[in-house]
Amino acid sequence: MELLDGIYTRRSVRKFKDEPVTREELMEIIRAGTWAPSGRNNQPWRFITVTEADTLTGMAGMTKYGVVIEHAPACIAVFVDKESIYDDVRDFQAIGACVQNMLLAAHALGLGAVWLGEILNRADEVRELLGASDALSLMAVVALGHPVSRDQVSSRKSIKDVLVREA
Repeated sequence: MELLDGIYTRRSVRKFKDEPVTREELMEIIRAGTWAPSGRNNQPWRFITVTEADTLTGMAGMTKYGVVIEHAPACIAVFVDKESIYDDVRDFQAIGACVQNMLLAAHALGLGAVWLGEILNRADEVRELLGASDALSLMAVVALGHPVSRDQVSSRKSIKDVLVREA
């Protein structure tokens, strides 16, 4: 997949087939995430993969978008390691770049994925459910699977609507 094509054709996928995501696919997606830029190359991201049905069900109960998690064959919880943070803004931006890389990698592998943020309202409960240390702070959950369909459509504002000025 060409990079720009991947960027322009990736869509959030919320419905998945009942087909597992392999460990190799999960590791490749995480690997792509780790290649995101980070200030001072501190790489503040940490991950927990979730494929066990009981854990997915537990996480699903912690968000109003639980149906997405409950029907996803896999999720990756993305954390920031508070002990490695040197600047909140820069490190949180790095996490965003990491998650975007993961979404693009899933797309390139033929998988569907969605970045879930509302679950952050119960971040401490998710962290506890997953057995993560207090040093980790939940930044996102990425639900993954083989998409039921690829007919999602989206639009973007035109460049003229977002470009403030050229200096």
